[in-house]
Amino acid sequence: MPFPPDERKALLGVKGVGPTVVARLEQMGFESLAHLSKANALDIVARASKMLGATCWKNSPQARAAIQGAITLAQSRHSG
Repeated sequence: MPFPPDERKALLGVKGVGPTVVARLEQMGFESLAHLSKANALDIVARASKMLGATCWKNSPQARAAIQGAITLAQSRHSG
């Protein structure tokens, strides 16, 4: 299931997060900011790298920063 439209829009406002990043998160089973708020950026980039068979996600500081930004947004909306 995809992120709700309002959450997708918020994610796309995070630096480095574009439609492809959101699609990858959805492919990994993330479908809400509440779910994403409990995630770990390093785990996500490692999973994305394995899923794609490419190390670019795991080795890229920009990818890690984008995912961490998405998680930070999620945590700010779903703290506690």
